[in-house]
Formats: sequence, structure tokens, C-alpha cells
Amino acid sequence: MDGVHLLGEWYGCPADTPEFTRAEALREVCLKAVEASGLTTVGECFFQFEPHGVTGTVILAESHLAIHTWPEFGSVTVDVYVCNYTSDNTGKAQKLYEMIRDALKPDRTQFQKILRGSKDD
Repeated sequence: MDGVHLLGEWYGCPADTPEFTRAEALREVCLKAVEASGLTTVGECFFQFEPHGVTGTVILAESHLAIHTWPEFGSVTVDVYVCNYTSDNTGKAQKLYEMIRDALKPDRTQFQKILRGSKDD
């Protein structure tokens, strides 16, 4: 279960963009970023809130991506977790995180990187 968990809080996003307010547009950004980063989608679900806002998840063979937008605050939370079971996927997770961040264009961010798991001695 060794892996890396990337957590982001993004503020000051241009909240009137389709990628921020519409489920289908955010879904497209996320799925393209997963593919471009070299990770593997095995499932996904995106939910449209009314009047706006999206929550979504992409289930990865390597673990998951979860994202939630709050257009009324111009903010996003994002969670990328990958296992490093058969290979080190850390670089792929970082690329995925950065591609989605760049698409949503926050003015400021908070970032945490958590190393998960350990090998027993």
C-alpha cells in the first residue's frame, strides 16, 4: 500500500468557466489529464449541483482522483492518491495534479504531500 497522497486547496479560480461549473466539462478535463499523466481510468462519476458546482471522482487502477468545486467561493479541493505497488507512480500523480490545477487557474494554492504506507521490517 505504499503510495503518495497529494491534497490541494485552490482559491481565486475564475468561477464562471465551464470547467469549474459544469460536470461534463470538468469530467473531460480530469479524464484527459489522467490519460496524459500515464495513469489508468477504471471508472468515474461526476455530479452536477444546482445552480452550480461539481463533485467528481475518477477511480484509477493506481487508486483515485477526487475533486470538488465551489463556484460561489471560487475554490476547489482536489485529492490525488496513487499506490506505488508495482512501480513508482509519484511523478504521474504530480503531473495529474498540476494539469488539473493549470486548467482551473487558481490565484493561490495550499498543497500537502503525504507518503502513505510502510514496509514492515
